[in-house]
Amino acid sequence: MTFSYNHPIDFSTLLPQTNLKPIIQRWLTDDMPSFDVGGLVVGNSPKKALLYMKSSGVFAGKPFFDAVFELLDCRVTWNDAAIEGLFLNPTAQEEGGKIVLATVEGPANLILRGERTALNIISRCSGVATACHLSSQKMKNMFPDWSGVVAGTRKVTPGSFRIVEKYGLIVGGCNTHRLDLSQMTMLKDNHIWSCGGDITRAVHLARKAAGFSQKIEVECQTLEEALEAASAGADVIMLDNYSPEALKEDAEKVKEQYPHVLIEASGGITHDTMEQYVCDAVDIISRGDLTQGYSCLDYSLKIQK
Repeated sequence: MTFSYNHPIDFSTLLPQTNLKPIIQRWLTDDMPSFDVGGLVVGNSPKKALLYMKSSGVFAGKPFFDAVFELLDCRVTWNDAAIEGLFLNPTAQEEGGKIVLATVEGPANLILRGERTALNIISRCSGVATACHLSSQKMKNMFPDWSGVVAGTRKVTPGSFRIVEKYGLIVGGCNTHRLDLSQMTMLKDNHIWSCGGDITRAVHLARKAAGFSQKIEVECQTLEEALEAASAGADVIMLDNYSPEALKEDAEKVKEQYPHVLIEASGGITHDTMEQYVCDAVDIISRGDLTQGYSCLDYSLKIQK
């Protein structure tokens, strides 16, 4: 996935706007459950604040930033550089190693009321997007003919903040994996063990409820489990916690018999090791560290004197 200034993708159209504002309102309420003494000090005189990006990475989280200040009756004006999905390098700038991405205008107390919530969102969203960008670019450079994808997992911040991290995955060029328990059925080892270890029975029962419109994925630790799951009608086979060579060998054997089944490599895979799992039989390489342990980008919002 590539982006340019001439043809930017408006990722904000992905977001459920009717649901987004109540979520962000809760975050603002959590941050100020009672008095705002700092707001008393600064008053409500009109001010302008500049949003600075101060570390290199992919800018992401723009619609969340907008929503924070819209709820506070402030106005955000974005500069041309503020395009989601672009890798920006503020350290290469002559003026203090930072880029001005936006101007926020409104009452001083309201700008400062939204400051930390807005910065927390974009620093984390950009951190996820940057990790994804670096990973997807690495794989494209090393394996230009590989048709597979790098994906996140459901190892995200609990609650409503997951939408920010999943959004960052998309902006950064990776797949989200399933968004929640309802989107795709995944039968993990605990599910199989809880129904007596019968993979076939578990898949058939899941299919009765999932129907034709929902995929079923089964986590497998051995070739025998993978073949049983594929035979039972699983759409995706996750080969979990394999060594790279063993995984590629079993993936090829499953594909030989069930070429329509997707194969996912998962379990402890990192940016430094993911290339070891690449082969034609592997369709997805999933990594929990894309949304669990990512580095945040550095932004600041400064009111102008």
